Amino acid sequence: MPSTTVSVGSAVGLHARPATIIAEAVAAAGSAVTLAVEGGEPIDAGSALMIMTLGAEKGTPVVVTADDQPTLDSIAGLVAKDLDAD
Repeated sequence: MPSTTVSVGSAVGLHARPATIIAEAVAAAGSAVTLAVEGGEPIDAGSALMIMTLGAEKGTPVVVTADDQPTLDSIAGLVAKDLDAD
């Protein structure tokens, strides 16, 4: 499974709004996606609640792993984007 590391772009980290947007994108993609912070266990990125348990703040490196490259690129882009600015 391909993976990449990106920094959290949302100004206040992966709280409810960004987590929900990411989880909905994972569900729409229909692929398995995990997120992990350094030293942490990978979590199911299809669950907003699990994403929030990462405690990832702005600038925190997050490892994104997906079943395929297009899904990886899409979800990694969302993690890196300031989803509070929209």
